[in-house]
Amino acid sequence: MKLNIGIVGLPNVGKSTIFNALTETAKADVANYPFCTIDPNVGVVNVPDERLYKLAQISNSKSIVPATIEFVDIAGLVKGASKGEGLGNQFLSNIRNVSAIAHVVRCFDDENVVHVEGSVNPVRDAEIIETELILSDLQSVEKKLEKLEKVAKTGDKEAKLGVSALQKAKEVLEDLKPLRANLDRFSEEEIDWLKKNIFPITIKPLMYIANIAEEDLPEGENNKYVQAIKEKAKKENAPVVVLSGKVEQEVIELDPEDRLEFLQSLGLKEPSLNKMIREGYKLLDLITYFTTGEKETRAWTIKRGTKAPQAAGEIHSDIERGFIAAEVIPYEKLIQINSMTKAKEQGAVKIEGKDYQVKDGNVIYFRFNV
Repeated sequence: MKLNIGIVGLPNVGKSTIFNALTETAKADVANYPFCTIDPNVGVVNVPDERLYKLAQISNSKSIVPATIEFVDIAGLVKGASKGEGLGNQFLSNIRNVSAIAHVVRCFDDENVVHVEGSVNPVRDAEIIETELILSDLQSVEKKLEKLEKVAKTGDKEAKLGVSALQKAKEVLEDLKPLRANLDRFSEEEIDWLKKNIFPITIKPLMYIANIAEEDLPEGENNKYVQAIKEKAKKENAPVVVLSGKVEQEVIELDPEDRLEFLQSLGLKEPSLNKMIREGYKLLDLITYFTTGEKETRAWTIKRGTKAPQAAGEIHSDIERGFIAAEVIPYEKLIQINSMTKAKEQGAVKIEGKDYQVKDGNVIYFRFNV
């Protein structure tokens, strides 16, 4: 399943530092000057999920394979990007190809780290990027609408649907509002049409990453910048993850056995990046189901609402094609019984057919015949 999250923001807000910590690599250059990142860096990271390890204990599994999610570190954007300023065209092309957006905003003062706008103001910074993305979408809408209106006059039903969707999108964007905040104005068919035909950026789900200084950990409760971006996010129904990119980078440089002690000294129970990864997973409307046995316990990623045969297809297309049934037990129930054999004896494992929608945490064995 090719779903990814683009890490965006103004230059020098900590995007590449956070990306490096996420992927535990030094793929992304980190330096104190704008446009340090030009080509997007891509990293695949594991989704933290303690359920995997408990299932593996029950099955005495030899290996554990977590779910993964892809993050893309995209070049910093500046005012005028929609007109090609800075690396605008390249930035907009890269962000158009991701599934969701993690918008990093700087919430710390440091005279040694330059700010492209000359001062720290996360709400202003967020609005700069938001405006450029809105203007970029507006250009796409106007260009497509001009062509499609002529076709719609011939009575073409698809063209009429497109014109209706584009006219509504134009009204929203001209009011300098992102499409994601106004989806109630569109029918499902119109939303699907927009996604397939103009790939709008502002329709993508978004979360804010508030990058704070170490002294403001764990949650930046007294940080005025964090409170300001949270107020903005609340109006947009967008999640906010508070972290310190600098601290997260320091964590991965420690030996694994020293990490927890360091985090606890800062009032943290786990790396804050774990919250970012899990929030990204939710942002994409993803859920996890598990397969478990002596050989392997594994987490599989699917979209919410996926039916059993298609979920099986994530393992192998042959299983989807030859699907017969799914043996399903909720994770909580299996943990309570503590044995798959006993779970079957007690009738806790249910047999589900082709119309069953897989739930988050389901432990599944697929019956199939090819």
